[in-house]
Amino acid sequence: MTLDTASSPGLPASDTPAAAIEVAHLVKVYKTTRAVDDISFRVARGSITGLLGGNGAGKTTTIAMIMGLVSPTAGHVRVLGHAMPEQRADVLGRINFESPYVDMPSRLTVRQNLTVFGRLYAVPDLPGRIAELAADLDLGEFLDRASGKLSAGQKTRVALAKALINRPELLLLDEPTASLDPDTADWIRGHLETYRRQYGASILLASHNMLEVERLCDRVVIMKRGRIEDDDAPSAILARYNRATLEEVFLDVARGRAWQQGDLP
Repeated sequence: MTLDTASSPGLPASDTPAAAIEVAHLVKVYKTTRAVDDISFRVARGSITGLLGGNGAGKTTTIAMIMGLVSPTAGHVRVLGHAMPEQRADVLGRINFESPYVDMPSRLTVRQNLTVFGRLYAVPDLPGRIAELAADLDLGEFLDRASGKLSAGQKTRVALAKALINRPELLLLDEPTASLDPDTADWIRGHLETYRRQYGASILLASHNMLEVERLCDRVVIMKRGRIEDDDAPSAILARYNRATLEEVFLDVARGRAWQQGDLP
């Protein structure tokens, strides 16, 4: 396992520039449940990092602590150089979140929803930014349609537009292409790659789609029962487990199987 913890809060200082996300010895306990159990990792600026794990692995709780929505029981989180949740007011305007499981007000039109979120982020020239996103994400034909009347693919594109409304430096994505047909999902992934290249943005991607992770991610953090099981580049993880795909690795980790090149350390 390779845990890149340089520059993380609570750890020795280094000459490494501040990361997009720095997590050090993070713990979250709900009553008797240890949802996140002493994890440390670092997301480099300009990278796409995958956060993998089955249900109950601690991914959602970890993302909530990174966003400053949930306070950790122990440990530290820094986002774009700011301590979370203590300094979240200094950084929330520079990050954004997208999940197909979070619905926007269904009676508002797409344009109205984007206007509300744009105002929350104090986006300059908001009509122009909405027009730009409508062109980039092909929203024009339903921009003035009620959000509740959109198809799953249309809702996903609108959710992505909402997440990009403020041109975030850091984008947190939770299953961004869930329930989409392969063509629409591929289109969304392509747009994320373009956005990362164009703006030098950092992306943390929680996904169960292993092909998506293999395509997009520079690095993968695998969680199980609140702990990090592995953390490395996808190619290194595939080689270590002697597997052809990340899906096979995911099943090995989920079912507690040993590495094919030797026992687990």
